[in-house]
Parts: sequence; structure tokens; C-alpha cells
Amino acid sequence: MTIRIVIADDHKVVRQGLRLFLHVDPELAVVGEAGNGAEALALARELRPDVVLMDVLMPVMDGIAATEAIRRELPDTEVLALTSVLGDSPVIEVMRAGAIGYLLKDVDGDELCRAIHAAAAGKVQLAPEAAAFLLRELRTTDQVEPLTARETEVLRLLGQGQSNREIARSLHLKEETVKTHVSKILSKLGVRSRTQAAIYALRSGLLTHK
Repeated sequence: MTIRIVIADDHKVVRQGLRLFLHVDPELAVVGEAGNGAEALALARELRPDVVLMDVLMPVMDGIAATEAIRRELPDTEVLALTSVLGDSPVIEVMRAGAIGYLLKDVDGDELCRAIHAAAAGKVQLAPEAAAFLLRELRTTDQVEPLTARETEVLRLLGQGQSNREIARSLHLKEETVKTHVSKILSKLGVRSRTQAAIYALRSGLLTHK
């Protein structure tokens, strides 16, 4: 299955470079380019891509506002932040807006292609530096409503980067049941995205128990 991508970056040379990187993967197709967040939102509405590669700092509408609008209106479109900006505020804000991942522009081409495939499958993708910022933002374990044993299992697999379909297969559940568990987990943890839940799993030590 071809993964359809929109590239949003205010630098034309960056967009051209990304096209060249992604062209080597026959399963990835760039269907549109945007020079700012407003254009990205308009293209996403028109083209319904699988993934939007989103820069954070752009004119007219920044990547954070565009991400929030896209995720609100087009829940089947994942947003993967790809930026040169690293700091508490942009990382936390774009992840709160609903991005499934945060990568830096020094990522190599092969890694970027793998990250897009993973994002399209609903898997969290984070640069280590971004993960560190998110860890500090999350609540501590004594501030959340306790999870059930099944919810803990789902969270552990989510933290390993598994999609809902893969979690369903691992736990012999229906995919809709997994979606329900994930929704309850987000509510109990007081977070808004799978990414934040995955970071919580890391912080709480769940990922040390395979």
C-alpha cells in the first residue's frame, strides 16, 4: 500500500531535498507541498494524505496550530513533526496538538522513511532529545487513576511502538477493543496522545518488562 505524504516546510530547498529522500522508497508518494501551516491544512483537507511531515516554525500559521487543526478535522491523517527546533515548548506543544512523532532534520534518509512507515501505522516516533522533554512534562505515577491489568498490558505494547492492530494480535483481542482500551488509558493518564502515553510507559518502567 502506498503511503501518501504532504510536506509542510517554509523552505523550498528543504521540501525538494525531502522529495529526493522519499523518492527512493517505492511505497512512499509525496502528493503535495506546503510553504506554511495554512497551506498544509488546506492541502490536507483536499488530499487526505496518510502522513503530513510538518515543520514547527512557519509563517501565516505555525506547525503547532496546523497540527491541531489537521488532527481535529482529519483523524486518519497522522502528523510527524520534522524540524530543526528543539526545546521544551515546541516539543510539548506540537505533541499536545496531536502529532504522532517529533524528529529533527538531521535524521538520515533511511531512518526518515522508516519513521514515516511507522507513523502511518500509528506508531510513535520520537527523537531521543524530544523524548527527554516529554518525560519531564508527564505526571508522576501517583497522580493518575490506576490502570487495570489489561490496560497496563496495552500500554506496555503501545510504549514499544505497536499499532492498535499489532496490540490486538499480541493480546488476541479485537482491534476495536484495543481502541477502547487506549482511549481509557489516555483519559486515566490525563494525556492527549498515544505519544505521551508511550513516554509514560517508559517513565514508569513498563518497558523493562517484556
